[in-house]
Amino acid sequence: MTSKIEISHRTIIFTVVLMASIWVLFQIRDILYLLFISFLVMTALRPLVEWLARFKIPRIIAIFIIYLLVFGFLGFSVASTIPLLVMQVTKFVAALPSFVSRVMPYWDIDVRALTQQIAPIGENIVRVTVGVFSNIVTTLTVLVFTFYFLLERRNIRKLLLDTLGEERGKNLLSLLTDIEERLGAWVRGQLFLMVTIGVLTYIGLTLLHVEYALPLAVVAGILEIVPMIGPIISAVPAVFVAFTASPFLALSVAALYFIIQQVENHAIVPFVMRRSVGLSPLITIVALMIGAKLAGVVGAVLAVPVVLVAQVMTNELLTKKSVT
Repeated sequence: MTSKIEISHRTIIFTVVLMASIWVLFQIRDILYLLFISFLVMTALRPLVEWLARFKIPRIIAIFIIYLLVFGFLGFSVASTIPLLVMQVTKFVAALPSFVSRVMPYWDIDVRALTQQIAPIGENIVRVTVGVFSNIVTTLTVLVFTFYFLLERRNIRKLLLDTLGEERGKNLLSLLTDIEERLGAWVRGQLFLMVTIGVLTYIGLTLLHVEYALPLAVVAGILEIVPMIGPIISAVPAVFVAFTASPFLALSVAALYFIIQQVENHAIVPFVMRRSVGLSPLITIVALMIGAKLAGVVGAVLAVPVVLVAQVMTNELLTKKSVT
């Protein structure tokens, strides 16, 4: 006996709309990336804008002041650092075969293949940096989106209450505020940690007279976003370079990285991240890997913020269910 399966028109329409929505989201994913990046920047800059607004400075003027100070400083820092960074990376790649032969003379390592893999790093640094700052359309789009997010944030309460009603509007506003505070604290804290670790590493390596201090410090700052494993990975090339000079210098560099990590864990992180409940190291690493796999560098950068948003929304949902 054959059974007959009937599908209602409502199910068919829902399926078609769902598939069409997924297709549209996939087509505009680049725009969504820019919007989310702009929202992240807004959450980081909003406290500064609110602080200036307390002094009766018009909001639009306060935003321009913050733009001038923050992005002017970033642009100047990058422009003044990149030439030295590229020069030291190029010298390091050229000296890599001699480093390997001195540190591991009995290991069968294809130095030529290793050099070919690392050699484009200097060019890639220049290419990526120039690409970021020369892509005027993308940069301006993020700045414009962020500007309007900051400008219209004060009107979001009235908009939500008028659109969704009193109760739903307040609930959504509370959720949005929690997300902003969590993301803003994480972005500011993470940037501060990366810069602090990079600067401390550069100062320490310079005082120890370790070659290629700047690229090694940049690596330490960037890998700070990866908990636990990142600092260990960043210490390996520094110890390797120091060992080519003397074993004592290598031990000194290892001690330097250990001291910086202890200072970070017991002094810097509790102070900086006190308003941001961090994710577990495992979740952070998995999120970074999944983000990189799905969307490359952009996905890796946005992975942790996306997880933070999902965590806040999940906590809000579970809290409501427990109350009801």
